[in-house]
Amino acid sequence: MIRSMTGYGRSEYISSNRRFKIEIKSVNHRYGDITIKLPRFLNAFEDNVRKRVASVIHRGKADVFIYFESYSAKDVSIKANAAFAHAYFDALKNLSSEFGLKDEITLPMLASHTEMFTVEKDSYDETAWAELTETLNHALDDALASFNGMREAEGAALRSDILIKRESVRALVNRIKERAPEIAEEYSRRLRAKITEAFSGTGHVPDEGRLLTEIALFADKAGIDEEITRLESHLSQLGSILEAPEQAGRKLDFLVQELNREANTIGAKSNDAALTGFVVEMKSEIEKIREQVQNIE
Repeated sequence: MIRSMTGYGRSEYISSNRRFKIEIKSVNHRYGDITIKLPRFLNAFEDNVRKRVASVIHRGKADVFIYFESYSAKDVSIKANAAFAHAYFDALKNLSSEFGLKDEITLPMLASHTEMFTVEKDSYDETAWAELTETLNHALDDALASFNGMREAEGAALRSDILIKRESVRALVNRIKERAPEIAEEYSRRLRAKITEAFSGTGHVPDEGRLLTEIALFADKAGIDEEITRLESHLSQLGSILEAPEQAGRKLDFLVQELNREANTIGAKSNDAALTGFVVEMKSEIEKIREQVQNIE
């Protein structure tokens, strides 16, 4: 299936008062490159996340952002700083005695100090870690499904566009194929005309054998039958690769290089203005295909 390397997906999943929000975005890249950003206390999950993402993204630079929030009281542990409370209480008593104050020292007075309590978040036992793993996997699977949906939709558009451009190249190959035999015939006529003019009035007759040999050498040197055959084969393979279920990007990269190679060879052999024009148009269409292939995984 054709998938674009460019995509975006997001998901949000809540379970047991814990919420994961995941965003995945990717851009073109020659190889696979995955960056994962998640809260530090979830670092233990990074390997699992990377494996799941890598099973889906084979080519392209992907960034995975994982956000987490907990609304569960089980995930928070609050501890009173008893030593600080004693010292703070004694200090308040001393101040009360020194200034002759009668106000009582109450719990709210002690609790109002920021250093009285230590809040420890993310205090998870084995059961909580298992719940976190399940919630994270649900969120990640949903995000990957959303991500792939966008990449597949764009991949379908890329496939359609490439096939349209392939037909443009095929039409130009056919025009080159039709034009090629005429080039040798025109060369033969021009050569005969020049030789006839050169021998005019001399009483000599040109050697027909040498003339035919010269025409044959030109036809062989300018012959592009093999290049045309390979171009037609490559264009057929292009369609097959676009229909195949596996990743197609690297195969298409190579095939476009081969299309360019054959077009360049025909251009180098050409000494005909019309044929050269066809080659220029064909190379332009192949370049458009190459640009689209750069987006395919």
